[in-house]
Amino acid sequence: MEIKYEYSRKRSEFGRPCNFSDFLAEVTVDIPPDPSLADDFIPQDPVDFAVQEGPDMALHEVNTERVEVSIRGINHVEGGWPKHVDPKNSELTTRYREEVEREEVYTRSVQRLGSLVEHYIRQNNTIDIYEEYFGEEEEEEEEEEHPSAKTVNVFRDPSMPKRMATRMSWHPDANKAVAVAFCSLDFQDSRKDLALDSLIWDLEKPYIPDLALKPSSPLVTLEYNSKDWYHILGGCYNGQIVCWDTRKGGLPAEMSPVEHSHRDPVYGARWLPSRTGTECFSGSTDGQVLWWDIRQLSQPSERLVLDITRNDQLRNALGASSLDFASALPTKFLVGTEQGIIISCNRDSKTPPEKIANIFRSHLGAVYGVTRNPFFPKVFVSVGDWTARIWTEELMDSSSIMETKYHDAYLMDVCWSPVKPAVFFTARSDGVLDIWDFLYHQKEPSLSVKMSNDPMLSVCSQDNGRIVAVGTKTGTVTLLKLSPGLCTLRKNEKTLTLTMFEREARREKVLQEKYRERQLREQQRLQARPAEQENAQEVFRQAKVDFLSNIKAEQRRR
Repeated sequence: MEIKYEYSRKRSEFGRPCNFSDFLAEVTVDIPPDPSLADDFIPQDPVDFAVQEGPDMALHEVNTERVEVSIRGINHVEGGWPKHVDPKNSELTTRYREEVEREEVYTRSVQRLGSLVEHYIRQNNTIDIYEEYFGEEEEEEEEEEHPSAKTVNVFRDPSMPKRMATRMSWHPDANKAVAVAFCSLDFQDSRKDLALDSLIWDLEKPYIPDLALKPSSPLVTLEYNSKDWYHILGGCYNGQIVCWDTRKGGLPAEMSPVEHSHRDPVYGARWLPSRTGTECFSGSTDGQVLWWDIRQLSQPSERLVLDITRNDQLRNALGASSLDFASALPTKFLVGTEQGIIISCNRDSKTPPEKIANIFRSHLGAVYGVTRNPFFPKVFVSVGDWTARIWTEELMDSSSIMETKYHDAYLMDVCWSPVKPAVFFTARSDGVLDIWDFLYHQKEPSLSVKMSNDPMLSVCSQDNGRIVAVGTKTGTVTLLKLSPGLCTLRKNEKTLTLTMFEREARREKVLQEKYRERQLREQQRLQARPAEQENAQEVFRQAKVDFLSNIKAEQRRR
């Protein structure tokens, strides 16, 4: 039913009707100018006159009716059943449903309503009401933002003399605290007044440490347990493995005996994913990787000797200077050595020699840092000597697929951004933090920040990628907040990064095959030459004759 209301009005109330007609223009009044009247006026220059083209509207105010709103709840119970059917009895309700479904009225109703429902479903699927039409324009505006970073907090080692901030770990619960390992790694540093404590700072109370960890020897590395937040694992300078329960204070809860620990400083200690959350492993420059259970640290549960000759001889082992483990690959881990070699190990192998899966000859000096990409675990980055290199485990015994330029200073540590797959951070010994985004710039860092005049030894990023902690040689830990462009994942960035890594891997594979073909042709050429030509003196004599003949030919030409 159409509802309408008609308004009626008499014709006499509309006023007199207008009657228009066409006629020629005529002059009704003509006033000639009188120059004598100009003496009574003052000329004004310039003359402004305001003209309003739109009509003037009157302003009216009105008070609307006040609407009273009340919040009421509805308690819905199942209804619609006949009186003889108990809704709580499943047998009665099932029997009643079967009786209704056998009726012809039910079938016709479903057929009639089904077409209507299908029509409205198709209509709703035609237009996406949540579609963003201008999302690309917003992303383009964000890309124009220049990358930047600012310091939000600084923690300093309160003890004297100052020690190095060798390792940092963020609290797994919203990154509300950061634990810092303090130690002196200077060669033959025999100062007796060095403090042994490592500290934990609460970001909401940054003026004083929240807790002091008191080991028997200075900590070189430490890490929070992602499953049990109150457990902290530490590796000491004297080779011991220590575990703390922060609920009980700063004294160690468990500690490995010296006779069953490492013989050198522990440069890497990581938690392992397990049901109990108590398993971990450690690596040291004594050439061993040891597996532990913090419930019983009396001796390691498993041992691996880093002997790349696969003879399981400790005298041939390479010292571990860095360690990395990713939960995405629970049986594999990476070890960076003092000899510049990265060893990829597999714990599931049966014999110790088989556990050394791949070997990457990476740097000219010690590998100070190695870490896997959080998005693509088979891709990892390492730092050593003056450059950072990106590798992939799909290419065995090959060179890196990508690398940074050579710097004037040593690179001491590296870590990936947890939110952007192509962004990583490198700490340099000249106090500069480089932020690289290989998806946009591969020859120069996207941002370089001069953090300190002292060498930087460690870098660690929060889980959200917004704040990066940097530790220096004098024990200063600086928290750096990044601009949104450096900690926000953009559209298709993950796909583009994967494509980039795959392209570089294919390129490196082609170069490797070309190099092998060249070596094979060179061997065949050497084998085809007569035995007398292989004599070094004959080769030297022939080269001398060729050299003199070329000089004489050049002289005759001139």
